Amino acid sequence: MKKIAILLIVLSMMIIACGKKEIANSEVTEILFWQAMGGPLGDALEELVQKFNDTHLDIHVNSVNMGNYTALSQKLMASFQTGNQPDVAQAYEAWIANMLEGDVIVPIEEFIDNDPDFGDEDMADIYPVFINSNTMKGKIVSFPFNKSVRVQYYNKDILFKNDMDENKPPKTWEEFRTYCQKLTQDTDGDGKIDQYGTTIKISAWQFENLLLQAGGKIMNEDNTKPMFNSKEGVQALEFFTNILNKDETGYLSPGYDGQKDFTAQKVAFYEDSSVSMAFMLRTGINFNMGISAIPIKKTKKNIISGTNVVIFKNNEDKKKEQAAWEFVKWFTDTEQTARWSELTYYMPVRKSAMKVEALKNRISNNPEIASVYDQLNYATFEPQISEWFETRKYLEEHVIEKVVRGMLSPEQALDNAAEMIKKKIAKREN
Repeated sequence: MKKIAILLIVLSMMIIACGKKEIANSEVTEILFWQAMGGPLGDALEELVQKFNDTHLDIHVNSVNMGNYTALSQKLMASFQTGNQPDVAQAYEAWIANMLEGDVIVPIEEFIDNDPDFGDEDMADIYPVFINSNTMKGKIVSFPFNKSVRVQYYNKDILFKNDMDENKPPKTWEEFRTYCQKLTQDTDGDGKIDQYGTTIKISAWQFENLLLQAGGKIMNEDNTKPMFNSKEGVQALEFFTNILNKDETGYLSPGYDGQKDFTAQKVAFYEDSSVSMAFMLRTGINFNMGISAIPIKKTKKNIISGTNVVIFKNNEDKKKEQAAWEFVKWFTDTEQTARWSELTYYMPVRKSAMKVEALKNRISNNPEIASVYDQLNYATFEPQISEWFETRKYLEEHVIEKVVRGMLSPEQALDNAAEMIKKKIAKREN
């Protein structure tokens, strides 16, 4: 009889549990998240989304990869026309400016103001550059998601073999140029250079950093007038041309070729996103690699890159808007932003993440990497206008490319770009 009684109790508990599960499932708020994270970045995002879903039984995030940022942008633009936008999505500042004008997003500040669990301490914990870069028209409209800085990767073994301190990479433009001159070598004696100081990828992001480091500006304060066609802009372009054409200590490499050449030990230095580290680690590195802040000239100013997240209006189901905020708030909290940085080498959103064991260990094991994270204290962001997205592409194809190939002078190329963006801004304002 005891066995029967115990069996009945177990069965009744199972029935009650199943009933609760059915009720819970009927109350789950599904939210659609459009993103463009691939490779190890996609794997890291999948881990965190799964953890959120496992710990928030009343919310389920359906994360959908759009393949790349171009496809994501196109899908988002099309969704606004049909009213079928997702609940939350990655977006660059230039896109967000358009979304704000179109009145399709809920400013994040509205959620913050009505959230008793998100206060002044949380705001103070977030790096100021992330708050500022997500503030438009005096209001926080989006939130930082996958933010990166440019870093200097270097081969410690090559430095050591050439009697250089492998733990002291170049910190200035001048030092970098000198290092490249010393490390560009014919190592096998066949009369041909087989080891270069560096390789350069045509990059508007690198130009922006060089411009700021030289003391220049991208735009004026209200983003109505270009400022990059200046003597500092010329100095930034000369950084490329001196290495490529005058010193001949570097060469152009498209796409991921430079990254591949660096891991193949064909170059001593390689500058790219902090996130490149995640991909290089996956493919394998068979030498002692260093990672540090990019070399500077007059200032440590630098541009952060990467997207933010926006929450879209849903007049039919406000619960989806709130659920989306819960996901964004959770993802950017200390533990999760530290894990995200650990897995991907994106920058943590919060200062407190630097006290989490994984990131503390990363710095203690590689002290020079502390300078990478320190760049956040000097960081700024690209112009928050829709015209900048096209202008940065123009800078790559018609300014940097043509200058380094000797097709245009730095002054002429920069003036052409300035005229282009002036016309676009005037067209919008009229």
